[in-house]
Amino acid sequence: VQLQASGGGLVQTGGSLRLSCVASARTFSSLSLGWFRQAPGKERQFVAALGVMSNNTYYADSVKGRFTVFRDDAKKTVYLQLNSLKPEDTALYYCAGRQGGTYVYSRYYKYWGQGTLVTVSS
Repeated sequence: VQLQASGGGLVQTGGSLRLSCVASARTFSSLSLGWFRQAPGKERQFVAALGVMSNNTYYADSVKGRFTVFRDDAKKTVYLQLNSLKPEDTALYYCAGRQGGTYVYSRYYKYWGQGTLVTVSS
């Protein structure tokens, strides 16, 4: 399974972006999907996750109410809508996938995209 993330960019505080992650998998609909981010000099951290059932979502406290994760199985794509962005959201954002249950820990994800950079200016 290959994942290709895109949609990052430079945005001002309070702005919005939508990240996309397209998968090559024929079994995309059976994947649980996650978004993680890594800021310079920091460890990778969980952002959001989405189970096979689209109403099964999880968010980090730091993004709850501002970010939304959703999927389009027909397009084999998972999205992360980022609203009300803050400078502390600046990071390289990765999408990840796994067969089975949904987890917030990166070690449980087998498939990873290459990352897309989000920069929020103050």
